[in-house]
Amino acid sequence: MADAARSDSSGESDKPNLLRRLSLFMRGDTANAQQMRESLEEVIEESDRQSPELSPPERKMFANLLKFGELRVSDVMVPRADIVAVDEDTSLPDFIALFGEVQHSRLPLYRETLDVPTGLVHIKDVLAYMQIQPDGSFRWKEGPISQFKRELLFVPPSMPLVDLLLKMQTLHTHLALVIDEYGGTDGIVSIEDIVEEIVGDIADEHDEDSARIRKSEDGTYIADARTDLEDFRSQTGIALGPEDADQEIDTLAGLVVSLLGRVPQRGEIVTHPSGYEFEVLEADPRRVKRLRVREPVHPGSSGATGTPA
Repeated sequence: MADAARSDSSGESDKPNLLRRLSLFMRGDTANAQQMRESLEEVIEESDRQSPELSPPERKMFANLLKFGELRVSDVMVPRADIVAVDEDTSLPDFIALFGEVQHSRLPLYRETLDVPTGLVHIKDVLAYMQIQPDGSFRWKEGPISQFKRELLFVPPSMPLVDLLLKMQTLHTHLALVIDEYGGTDGIVSIEDIVEEIVGDIADEHDEDSARIRKSEDGTYIADARTDLEDFRSQTGIALGPEDADQEIDTLAGLVVSLLGRVPQRGEIVTHPSGYEFEVLEADPRRVKRLRVREPVHPGSSGATGTPA
């Protein structure tokens, strides 16, 4: 009976101890990062062996935490080509119009070129100066948008992501501009980009979930490359996975890059072992953005190709 009691104790009381160790680490009370890794691995293994105390999303978050410490700013930043910024001489009405198009709460400012960033503007600072007139129109404060300029955080692409998260927390800022070794603008990172590496994609009121996967008249599917493979299966009935079951691939983009062995260019067609084809509709040098998924033309086909459309 004593042995059984010890067995029950090791099975039940160890879990809270492990979670307590994780909690202490996240509060900064544990300096050894290896302890966190071992604790996370034990939590996941225990959950798999015994009753599922952790749900699949929770296990995925713990697995993401295991990889988080290895990530650099360059791994998550939005590339320069996708940065939405505004010239510091832009008038307030033009800035408001741009804000209405892009739906960002913060925009970086630059002088003449993006390689000369000067700060950022938060939309709430601008709205505080808007006054509604009796006729329903707005009165603007005269002058360029630069009068609302805030300081912008600059970071190198090689900076550990966890360090950037802590720096953002300390400085109470949600945006950082990534600067290369020559002082040029390389990309941009928001605190949302960082948190999504742990919890997954965060949708807000401006995201259109229905637009992530759309069926065309020709029977093909147009999909955001960030779409989770399981979400794609549940919405289309098409199960697509990596050839190696041990590979940790969660999204359509990750699957395509894995099949081809590199980031494909726009117009390339990548074939899944099942015969399904991925046509790259939109991509940049760092990532795939949008795909067309086509049913097998030849059921027996396999392998991956990188042929242009």
